[in-house]
Amino acid sequence: MQFSVISPAQRTLMLISSVLLLMAVTTAPLSAQTQRPMSFVDVQELARPGSWTPSPDGQRMLYTISTPDWQEDTSQVDLHLVSMSGGLSSSRQMTFTTDDNESSPQWSRDSSFFVFASDRDAPVTESVNQLYFMRPDGGEARQITNVEKGVVDFAFSFDGTWLAYRSGEVGLEQLYRLPVDDLFLADADQVTDGEAGIEDWTWARDSQSIYFLRQNFLDEDDVRRREENFTVDIKNAVTPFSNLWVTDLASQSVRQLTNLPDTSVTDFELSGDGRWATFVGGSTERYERNITASRLYADQYLLELSTEHIERLTENFEIAESDLSISPDGRWVAFSGPDDMSRYTMTDSRVYIREVTDRGGPFRKLGATFDGSVGIDFWSNNGDTIYFNHGVKVTTQLHALDIATGEVKQLTSERAALRVSRNEETDTILIAYSDPKTPPTVFSVPEVTKVADRSAWVQLVDANPQVAEFALGEESEINWRSTDGKLVGGILVKPVGYREGQRYPLIVAIHGGPASADVLRFNGGYNAQVYAGSGYAILKPNYRGSRNYGNAHRTDIVGDYFTLGYDDIMTGVDYLISEGVVDGNSMGALGWSAGGHWSNWLLTHTDRFKAISSGAGTMNWISMYAQSDVQRNRRFYVGDDLLYDNFDMYWDQSPLKYIKDAKTPTMIHVVEGDPRVPSPQSVELHMALKKLDIPTELFMYPGQSHGIPDPRNRLLKAVSEMAWMDYYVRDMGEKFQWRDVLQTLSGKNEESELP
Repeated sequence: MQFSVISPAQRTLMLISSVLLLMAVTTAPLSAQTQRPMSFVDVQELARPGSWTPSPDGQRMLYTISTPDWQEDTSQVDLHLVSMSGGLSSSRQMTFTTDDNESSPQWSRDSSFFVFASDRDAPVTESVNQLYFMRPDGGEARQITNVEKGVVDFAFSFDGTWLAYRSGEVGLEQLYRLPVDDLFLADADQVTDGEAGIEDWTWARDSQSIYFLRQNFLDEDDVRRREENFTVDIKNAVTPFSNLWVTDLASQSVRQLTNLPDTSVTDFELSGDGRWATFVGGSTERYERNITASRLYADQYLLELSTEHIERLTENFEIAESDLSISPDGRWVAFSGPDDMSRYTMTDSRVYIREVTDRGGPFRKLGATFDGSVGIDFWSNNGDTIYFNHGVKVTTQLHALDIATGEVKQLTSERAALRVSRNEETDTILIAYSDPKTPPTVFSVPEVTKVADRSAWVQLVDANPQVAEFALGEESEINWRSTDGKLVGGILVKPVGYREGQRYPLIVAIHGGPASADVLRFNGGYNAQVYAGSGYAILKPNYRGSRNYGNAHRTDIVGDYFTLGYDDIMTGVDYLISEGVVDGNSMGALGWSAGGHWSNWLLTHTDRFKAISSGAGTMNWISMYAQSDVQRNRRFYVGDDLLYDNFDMYWDQSPLKYIKDAKTPTMIHVVEGDPRVPSPQSVELHMALKKLDIPTELFMYPGQSHGIPDPRNRLLKAVSEMAWMDYYVRDMGEKFQWRDVLQTLSGKNEESELP
């Protein structure tokens, strides 16, 4: 199969074509039509399944499907129900609102009904959720709550007799409960009171009490200044600390359980046997506790609920631990942390474990010989095995960690990205799954020992059946030798209709992280399948710094951020040229975040690419150090010297130092309020290219996030980026044209009257 070449203006009209035109194509039977390439509009219209909620009896599962409307910048969410044994053929939609949303389904403990949150009866000017009751055999949903500020979250007690929910003004939310046998007639009891609101909460296992986090006091001055419209954003403002409390429902008494000096409590969990609570104690120093991009400046704690004795499990304030949990049998307490717990590092993690009752005892390290990161996703029921998902080159697989021996065993070998989870309350095993031809879906298996047996999988969700209509490029793992002889890997996506012996233009799509990896999943690599449908080959290199290839591969860039990664990318390009797949005179490169960093390094170190698109990339590590919301990991990668002790180390690894060697036309994309790679980095690049007379465009998107937050602008970025590549890589068209976009958005097909 081969597709004709079209101009960028024509492609723009196709890519942002109206929904009506797409529906005219997709409603015809598949047998009566040929497959077509994917467009960026197709990407925007992919539905997103989620909120997997198995029933306590293990018979059925509720889930949500979010249907996007990129033109209106909205999504609409409905509930669906499926039989765990019947799979796809038994799936049916339970709610059918067109402008409202149903979310957060939860089953009653006896599986006879479920409750969900919805804004279906909220005033147009207010998007607040109320709770609704529905039975699995259908029927009209019945409203349970009608509270002024809506419901934030809710949960059934473990004995099934109460439904509790959180509601109130933002920052002032309190807990309320309703009797399950009288949901519609009874008035809710207020469970908590106090100046400050409830932040996080959970039922006790015996259903006699509720544990919750609450700030120590309400900052009334801060509330008032916001009411008076003093909207200044005070960075690292002084905020109240939080502590763990419990309320006894019978006596209506409230008790504070933590009051540690210089510690604010977050992320607490109760053990399955109801005897213990774990929590994270974070720094109360304002410049440390407000770091958003790491788990630094916090330690792990264990609380014995019967005695209220608190034990500090770690004292590594600048070392990140995670996954603190207690085994289902109540014997073990474990967490994951770096292999070297004596200093800050971003190397592979290990699991540290000891018996819960061994108060003050040492932790044993597990998984020390495994060349990868060992974590804790879920336990076996008897507590003798920890299961975790981990990347293996261009896939992700389930692994098992043996508690007795500390050895790791890989359990699955799928050519895909999967993530296995266990629902603790129902003991249900779910497999979130995607491969190059399958958008995200979920399967179930009867028990974890069956995960490796593909014949035992039951598919439960197919949110995007229209994918069968798309012509997709063949996607496969490739490997090549870098300049130092190291074997490097990645993914090649061949153009739709690929012919052996024909050379194609290349897009090098560079993932972020850098401690991430491209894997075999649906339409990865910045919408690679859309490029494949337009006639490009796509290389997704897992360069040095990427995970999934062992600790050395991940840390080889420490102290010299760009050199080896650059060599890995360029030798991957040369490999594809030598294989006869790629036209070496028609190549472009693009990336976001760390992918943007490497795009900027390519720009300043080679002229082999005809076009580059830099997304949220760094130019100057010196200015980036202070602008970003993270500093410690910058030091880890660039060199462990503090910036103010060694400016040269940071400057030598900055693309800006070499900007006068740049020759490639470069498009730049960034979110104005990006906290991670702030927009001034992109402004520095844009100014330099302008002054050097190198073709450039800077697209700055509104928002305060590291990624583009709204779908219309994500679509715009993708379309403009491809138009840039078409123009410079393939000498096609007239670059990106706003006229074509505006015509289509306004529903016009005739020539626009815009000047």
